[in-house]
Amino acid sequence: MIIVFALLALTVLVTANWYLWRRLFRDTTRGPGPARRVGAAVIGGGWVLAIGALVAERTGAPFWLQRVLAWPGFLWLALSIYLLLAVVAGEVVRPLLGRLLVRWDRRREPPLTAVPHPERVPAGAASSDDAPASAPVSAAPPGDSVTTPSSDPAPSRRLFVSRVVAGAAAAAAVGTVGLGTYGVLRGPGVKRVTVPLAKLPRAAQGYRIAVVSDIHLSPVLGRGFAQKVVDTINSTQPDLIAVVGDLVDGSVKDLGPAAAPLAGLRARHGSYFVTGNHEYFSGAEQWVEEVRRLGLRPLENARTELPWFDLAGVNDIAGESEGQGPDFARALGDRDTARACVLLAHQPVQIHDAVDHGVDLQLSGHTHGGQLWPGNLVAEAANPTVAGLERYGDTQLYVSRGAGAWGPPTRVGAPSDITVIELASKQT
Repeated sequence: MIIVFALLALTVLVTANWYLWRRLFRDTTRGPGPARRVGAAVIGGGWVLAIGALVAERTGAPFWLQRVLAWPGFLWLALSIYLLLAVVAGEVVRPLLGRLLVRWDRRREPPLTAVPHPERVPAGAASSDDAPASAPVSAAPPGDSVTTPSSDPAPSRRLFVSRVVAGAAAAAAVGTVGLGTYGVLRGPGVKRVTVPLAKLPRAAQGYRIAVVSDIHLSPVLGRGFAQKVVDTINSTQPDLIAVVGDLVDGSVKDLGPAAAPLAGLRARHGSYFVTGNHEYFSGAEQWVEEVRRLGLRPLENARTELPWFDLAGVNDIAGESEGQGPDFARALGDRDTARACVLLAHQPVQIHDAVDHGVDLQLSGHTHGGQLWPGNLVAEAANPTVAGLERYGDTQLYVSRGAGAWGPPTRVGAPSDITVIELASKQT
């Protein structure tokens, strides 16, 4: 099954890229030549860089090589998605533009010049002085006229349409990826959400939890990006900071300096951390120790009692492959159920266990809100909630879109955020 799936994926990838090359380069040129060869090299080279970037990250290649490959390779991934979408959308425009050009050409065409048929002369009759004997005699039937045929403009019209559609598609794709990348690099915005909890004491009214997920420090998003995240969080003056997984995409050796600004996080009741699936691709145990050294408190299937509620955290599902998966019984089994409980769990799908254990509010990330539209459709199929606040029985789930980005440092239709959860008491 794995081989069949791999072959199917390869077939789809090759077909999609052949289609891109055809519409962007073959259909916009008059024949074989350098432009078509350059187009093939650009598309093929882009995928070589993209695959190289993914392999280098996963295999722990030298960090300098990861950085060299990451920017062009991951940006090509995003660009190829929107080139394909734009070219497909162009198929709707193509026939409409062709019809408009036909109508335009017909309006601009000069009237055809009619050549009148000369007057017939009886056999043996002498020619008049006004009609020389050498004048040609038309073979056309009486009353008809002869018109001069023109060359067919269809080939040049098709070429023009192809160039217009391809140019518009390329401009739309580059603009979309450019704006989406700028949105990530400038840093996350702040989103504020009020969440009422029935068990929360009146004294805790307005308690602020800064939720940040999916920072994804990497060869692309480094120390400068981490500092922007820290500055944004601190500017909200939270009572507590919750880092809910996917902090990094790389080892402590390579990304430890990039994570160093996290030592500057400031909150009245401290900063807490739970693992995400990407920590288990990057050396989870080492990163748990590193964030502890930076002043964050890891909650590894553990709970702490704060003045007005319990704060618990569980490991990510990906930890199961290393014997470090989520353990809800350990984190929540012996708690006082009369107290409100807030749970940090990276993936939204963990909500069902949270409901079973009487959690009042689960804070998650993981989905990125889809990151690259229409990726939200895929995220919706795999997660109970993609972004925002929803209720499941007596448990509420809040899913952050995340602060960074995985793979392409680009977001389209899913802006990054840091969410300030303001707790509200229902007690009078």
